[in-house]
Order: sequence, then C-alpha cells, then structure tokens
Amino acid sequence: MQGSLRVADYFNDIHEQARLSARKFISTHVLPHIDDWEEAGEFPRELYQKAGDAGLLGIGFPEELGGTGEGDIFLRVAVSEELMRSTSGGLVAGLGSLDIGLPPVAKWARPDLREQIVPPVLRGEKISALAITEPGGGSDVANLKTRAVRDGDHFIVNGSKTFITSGLRADHYTVAVRTGGEGHGGVSLLLIDRDMPGFSTGNKLRKMGWWASDTAELFFEDCRVPADRLIGAENAGFAVIMSNFLAERLMLAIMAYMTAQLAYEAALDYTRQREAFGRNLTGYQVTRHKLVDMATQIDVAREYTYRCATLMQAGKNPVKEVAMAKNFSVEVCEKVTREAVQLFGGMGYMRESVVERLYRDAKILSIGGGTTEIMKELIAKQLTL
Repeated sequence: MQGSLRVADYFNDIHEQARLSARKFISTHVLPHIDDWEEAGEFPRELYQKAGDAGLLGIGFPEELGGTGEGDIFLRVAVSEELMRSTSGGLVAGLGSLDIGLPPVAKWARPDLREQIVPPVLRGEKISALAITEPGGGSDVANLKTRAVRDGDHFIVNGSKTFITSGLRADHYTVAVRTGGEGHGGVSLLLIDRDMPGFSTGNKLRKMGWWASDTAELFFEDCRVPADRLIGAENAGFAVIMSNFLAERLMLAIMAYMTAQLAYEAALDYTRQREAFGRNLTGYQVTRHKLVDMATQIDVAREYTYRCATLMQAGKNPVKEVAMAKNFSVEVCEKVTREAVQLFGGMGYMRESVVERLYRDAKILSIGGGTTEIMKELIAKQLTL
C-alpha cells in the first residue's frame, strides 16, 4: 500500500534505499527463523551485530558517534515500517531497545561517557535498555520509588524495575531514580551497567505477546553507581524522560498501523484463496466490506502518523498529535487484527497462523509508552478541557 503520492510527499531516494536495505535484512536474517525465535522466546544476540553492520541501529543518532545524523524522522519511519515486516513486534522491540535507552545518553551524558557507550551500541556490540516502570508505578512516572542517595563520588541505588525490554541481556541501562523530593522535580537518570555491584535481574517474564523480546525485572540492592554516570542535571530527569516519550510514541503508532497492515494483507491473501459454499470468501459482500474497512482505517492511521512525523521534522513538539496518532493507530490495530483472525476462522486461532501472533502482539501497544488513558489525559490538557 505504498502509493506513489505517499512516497513523493514523504520519502526521498535515501529513505527508499534505507527501506530496501531493511527489507533485505529482514528477508535474509529474520523471516527464515522468526517462528522458531518466537517459540524460543528470544532471538540470537548476534542479530544486533548484523543489524549494526547493516546500518539499521544508528538511525537518528549523531554522526560523530557512529549514527546517520539527527533530524531525519522519515528515515526512521521507513526503516521501522520494514522491520515490522518481520511479523514480530517482540523482535522489533528487542532489537530497537536502544532507541529508547540510548537517546538520553547521546544527548545529555558527559561527552566522554557518550563516546564510550554510544558507538559500541550502534555497532550492535553492546545492548542498551531503558528502565523506568516499577512494580507499583506503571504510567505514573513522577511517583517512582527507586532511590539514589549520594555517597561521595557515587550514588547508592535501591529499588526495582519491571517490564524492561532487553532486561536480561542489556549491557547498559538508562535508569530513572529518585534523587530528590517527591514528584517530577526529584527524578534523575543514571546509566547503570549490568556488572555494577548490587545490580541483578530476575527471571524472564512470560507475556501474552511480544514473545521474541526478553522482558525482565531489575533489582538494585545498595548498587554503587559512579556519580559521573548521571545523565543530565540532578533532579532534572523528568523532562528528559518526557522528551524521550515523543519519539517512542511515534514508533508505537508505526508499530500499530504496520501490525494492522500485515494482518490485513494476510487476511486478503487468505480470503482470495479460501472457498466456502462454492466460491472464494472475497465473493461475499460481507468479506469485501470488512476488507475495505480494514484498508481504510489503516490508511488513515498511517497518514495521520506521517503528519505527526512531518511536524517533528519541522522542529515542532506535537505532544497532542502524537498521542492522538498512537491512540488511533492502536485502536485500528486491535480492530483489524481481530477481524483478520475472524476471517481466518479456526485457522486464525492456530499458532502457525501469522494473524494469531499479530492479534496477541497488538494488545501491548495500548499499554506501552503510556496507556491509552494517559494519552487521553495528555490530549485533554492540550485541548484545555
């Protein structure tokens, strides 16, 4: 469904070359194995290095740190769409955990720390993760409890995190901690390595969807972190977290409409081939109208997400619009994947069917990066309701 108008309006030749590179990476290194990786609950660590070699991990990061350069939002959009062709949101989330864990380091860490940490992650030699969510916190970031107390030239960290993507095998964690008083004004970010004393991980968490991503709990028991691992100013971490959320939510909107796109394409192929009562399923008006509704909703979700990307490309801060895009795309995703399973009938309930996986993977998108309800509150504030 990549029409010529859309390509001309949003994507240039460089974007299309990157799209083709990502497509080749997925078809060569991922699709032959993805079913096995889903069942295993993980993909090989070597895939990070292959993605790094293909230039897929450095998009949007500064050139001096090994990235493609900052500011080209549609380069990220093009590659993200193709990565979702893996049919596994979990793989994309795991492979892309650097896109939420690393930007604060690249933008606000000390120069020598940036140069030490960022290039190996972009090459796929190391893995970066973001650790904000806590067992009792969820979307209430300003109320986080993990405490970091200054002790000379170190912080002593105590607390825990949960639902952390790449939690088990990340090398570096960008961790939200409380260094000051209550509320958002007391939050800071620390870069914590997995080999620091007092840090440990729990068992891999078993999830409804995103099976191929490793998701874990993190524990900090008198974890000693050098004070120079502070990212940005002390007690100023909340603003960094919020700025990070905008790009993350745009990516979740892309994941949502692409999950729907894949489900639609699978349903279209299946209904063209499947016969019932002497004719293909597409011979029935009810089937055709379902497919029309699916295609329409996906197109609208995609186009509005592109509009948000255009605003970001222009240097705007479209908090309201991106929240709308995320919510709308997720709603479309849940509807389309449900209809795709219905069109497949009993086969849609089988794990060998791609729509079964897409249907399971869809649900997390209304939770991750801020729940649907939190997005509505953000939108309401922007509308001054």
